Amino acid sequence: MKKILILLSFLSLQFCTAQDNALISTEKDITKYVNSITSEELKEALYVYASDEFEGRRTGEPGQKKAIEFIKEHYVNDHILSPLGNDDYFQEIPESFFKAGIKASENVVAYIKGTEKPDEVLIISAHLDHIGISNDGQINNGADDDGSGTVAILEIAEAFKEAANDGHGPKRSILFLHVTGEELGLYGSRYYTDVDPIFPLKNTIADLNIDMIGRIDPKHTENPNYVYLIGSDKLSTELHNISEAVNKKYYDMELDYTYNDDNDPNRFYYRSDHYNFAKNNIPVIFYFNGTHADYHKPSDTPDKINYDMLEKRARLIFTTAWELANRDKRIVVNKATD
Repeated sequence: MKKILILLSFLSLQFCTAQDNALISTEKDITKYVNSITSEELKEALYVYASDEFEGRRTGEPGQKKAIEFIKEHYVNDHILSPLGNDDYFQEIPESFFKAGIKASENVVAYIKGTEKPDEVLIISAHLDHIGISNDGQINNGADDDGSGTVAILEIAEAFKEAANDGHGPKRSILFLHVTGEELGLYGSRYYTDVDPIFPLKNTIADLNIDMIGRIDPKHTENPNYVYLIGSDKLSTELHNISEAVNKKYYDMELDYTYNDDNDPNRFYYRSDHYNFAKNNIPVIFYFNGTHADYHKPSDTPDKINYDMLEKRARLIFTTAWELANRDKRIVVNKATD
C-alpha cells in the first residue's frame, strides 16, 4: 500500500508539473498578433533607425536624442502609454551618473497595463545607443547592434497593443524598456535597477533582453534557423522550460546555448543589460545572434540584416512574452543567488 501511495503521489506531481508547463498560448488563437510582426515593417523601421541621420546614436549626443524621439513617436502613434504619465516617455539619467565626458541621457519607457495582475511586470529590453562616429568621420550605424533589438521591441509592443485592443490584453503588465549607455558599461539598465526602478524589482517577473538578433554568424551560415539563448536556466528552471516549449511548439529553431556555459570566455551573460536584472534575482533570457565581422564597425548597416530571421526571432520573443505575461502563476525562481 505504501508503494502505491508513493506512486500515486509521484504521478500527481508529474501531472501538476505538466499542467504548470502547459502552454497557455494554445488557449487563444494568437496567430493574428504573431503575424503582425513582419520583416517588411522591421526593415522599414531599421532603415530609418540605423541611418546616417542618427549619427551612430552615441550616448548623450545629438544622434541619440533623435533616436529616443523616433522610439517615442512610435509609441505615441500606436497609443501605447508611458508608465511615467502624460507625454513623458523618457527616464532622465543625469550626467553625474555617467563616467566623465558623457552627457546626460535617457531611457525610453512604454507599457501596457495588465488586466488581472497589473502590479506584476514583465520587462522586454534592448539598448538604444551605439558607438557613434569614428575618429575618421565614419558613422557606426549599429543596424544589428542594437538597432535590430530596438525595432523588434517596437513590433512586439505593437502586437501586444493590437491584442489589447481586441480585448486580449496581457494579465500582467509589460514594460518596453529601451536603455541607453549599454556600450559604455550598461549604464541605462543599471540606473533602472539600482537607482530608479519604475516598477518594484520584487514585482518584476522576468527580463527578456534583445541585443543583436538580425544577422547570421559564421557558425550558422549553412543553417541560419537559430538564435543563441543566454541565461534562461540561470535562475529559473521554469523559465527555461517555457522557452523551450514555445520554440518547439511554434518555431522549431535551433536554440544554441554555447554562450550560456559558465566557463564561456566571452562572458556574454555579464555583458548586456539583462545582467543588471539577473544580479537582482530576476530571471532573464538574452537573445543574441552572435558576433560577426561588422561588429562595432561602420559596416554594420541595415542592408546586411537577414530580415526573415529578424522576424522569426522577434515572433519567438513575442510568443514567449505572451506565455509569461498570461500564466496563472508567475514563474518560480528556484536558483536565487545571495
